[in-house]
Amino acid sequence: MSAESRYDILLEPVKIGPVTARNRFYQVPHCTGMGYRDPTALAHMRGVKAEGGWAVVCTEQVEFHWSAEITPFIELRLWDDRDIPMLARMAEHIHAHGALAGLELCYNGLHSPNFYSREVPMGPTGLPVASFSYEPLQGRTMDKQDIRNLRRWHRAAALRARQAGFDLIYVYGGHALNILHHFLSHEFNQRTDEYGGSLENRTRLLKELLTDTREAVGDTCAVPCRLSVDELRGGAGLEKAETEDMIGLVAEIPDLWDVCLASWENDSMSSRFGEEGGQEPFISGVKKLTTKPVLGVGRYTSPDRMVSIVRKGIVDMIGCARPSIADPFLPNKVAEGRLEDIRECIGCNICVSGDFTMSPIRCTQNPTMGEEWRRGWHPERIRPKESEKPVLIVGAGPAGLEAAQALGKRGYEVTLAERETELGGRVARECRLPGLAAWGRVRDYRAEQLHKLPNVSLYLDSRLDAETVLEFGCPRVVIATGARWRGDGVGRHWTAPVPLDGGAQVLTPDDLMAERWPEGARVTVWDDDHYYMASVLAELLADRGYETTYVTPASEASTWSRNTMEQHFAQARLLEKGVRIEAFRNLSRIAPGVVATSCVHTGQTDEAEADAVVLVTARTPADEIAAELARQRERWADAGLEAVDTIGDALAPATIAHAVYAGRRYAEELDGPPVSPDEVPFKRELAELIA
Repeated sequence: MSAESRYDILLEPVKIGPVTARNRFYQVPHCTGMGYRDPTALAHMRGVKAEGGWAVVCTEQVEFHWSAEITPFIELRLWDDRDIPMLARMAEHIHAHGALAGLELCYNGLHSPNFYSREVPMGPTGLPVASFSYEPLQGRTMDKQDIRNLRRWHRAAALRARQAGFDLIYVYGGHALNILHHFLSHEFNQRTDEYGGSLENRTRLLKELLTDTREAVGDTCAVPCRLSVDELRGGAGLEKAETEDMIGLVAEIPDLWDVCLASWENDSMSSRFGEEGGQEPFISGVKKLTTKPVLGVGRYTSPDRMVSIVRKGIVDMIGCARPSIADPFLPNKVAEGRLEDIRECIGCNICVSGDFTMSPIRCTQNPTMGEEWRRGWHPERIRPKESEKPVLIVGAGPAGLEAAQALGKRGYEVTLAERETELGGRVARECRLPGLAAWGRVRDYRAEQLHKLPNVSLYLDSRLDAETVLEFGCPRVVIATGARWRGDGVGRHWTAPVPLDGGAQVLTPDDLMAERWPEGARVTVWDDDHYYMASVLAELLADRGYETTYVTPASEASTWSRNTMEQHFAQARLLEKGVRIEAFRNLSRIAPGVVATSCVHTGQTDEAEADAVVLVTARTPADEIAAELARQRERWADAGLEAVDTIGDALAPATIAHAVYAGRRYAEELDGPPVSPDEVPFKRELAELIA
């Protein structure tokens, strides 16, 4: 029972075939960027979620045959028996905390470039490989023997998954990323035999794999089916009505329906472009087609919204990926009535970037994500203080806030000084920009935690300098004063200031966030940052009626946001708002009323009228206090000052996730064993050498 009875429905057990989930909280399969390279780190991460109260904790996709692998992406593998121990370790960590372990078998088909195996990809029809980049290769059309092989491989993998200890074994047809979706799709499936053409024929392989898996492991393991109900492409892709007909043909075979959208960027849309629960119109109605439990996702962070969709009969279980990353203990906090302690997902999709950059998963809200085994960090516990020495933190942005609340929970006396009249630093400014309101949760969660800590003193409108820091007499000082956007054009393209004629109107993101608006109607935004800021500001300017031109040396707007699956949404929004996008252009010169750009390929220069230019380039660390303290090091002993550390953007500007991580790392390592720059500061797994 929960501390508040209205949430009791979320804690009810749900029967899924031969197994029973202890509540309705279900961590759906999600990638991590760790996969087969970091299996122990991955096992510990999933285990922490089970500890946090999730009833079902699933893997990411698990490749079950070497003829469909998606190098360079690092997922899990179950190619043969040698992979069983790696997966068994994960199941053991999940079971240790009373949760069910789910495994998502996947054959990527026409999504598999097979760079590692060098096998020719296969699909229902021989078409170009449909991966995230434009690989110059095609797949071949599967014949009947290939289909029989696929069924045999899938069945063998299901048996291995059961041997590894998993309780739920998926038949995966979602996200347009796998062979089943390709067979279901009238776009990819151009066959004329019994596996193509009609709806029933295109559903045939799905029915066969579901039946095979039930016969192989269904006596002890649940068999969920994950399917995308709409591709949001109109008639060019699968639509809800057609998919519901497909579900109707096999409605009672799986033990659970896990329904989502395709492709992945629609299913995991960032908060900038999609609201909580945005999938409800698409997943509504699935429960009418089957007697089996149904779950759906939608970046649910509000327990009240969760209760609502269960009571409305939309779903039986609350599927979560990103909310389970931001707060692995969300279910326990709901059960204990600690809703104010929930670390709500902000929907920035920095977690997704781990998969796209083949690096361990990270989270803006939860800096311990991916570090549970590597560094021994835990989202809800931190070791007690090891000295009585207090800490002064200068700057209450994301790094300072995280350091203050983590140190406070360790038991240190902390003073947090902020020059502005509100908490949050860059987060407080950026969350006022179009689409970024949810980012304010980074500040809100930490502010709530600080209010509960009597050993943390907070001072707003407190403008410290090196002299006042020395006068403060605190032995440990943390400089977390953030950074400022540069106004001289220095960035990736220009490593020296851009040629600038006097009198030209040049602004920075800081100017716009402070509501210092351009004079005149025509504004050029120069993006040499390549993440979200320039496109957000161009959108802001367009909304205010400016004739806005977006210029970038990259091939597209906000190109790095491909790693957060937002790029095409950002570009579409700019075009819809009338922003002119000029790609492959370098900024050459700024003069009053004129901006000159050149082609990155030919160097040919053109001029355009511009009343103002907004430079979104590099940032300068606001490290003046740290620099001045370093110059006055001879005074430290008399002032009782022992150490000054600079963290976050004040050390090196990066993402908000980097800043939060820096704050947590400082708090974790304070008074710990010395960290040698000559030694690897975290655990890693090394490959076994095979003779």
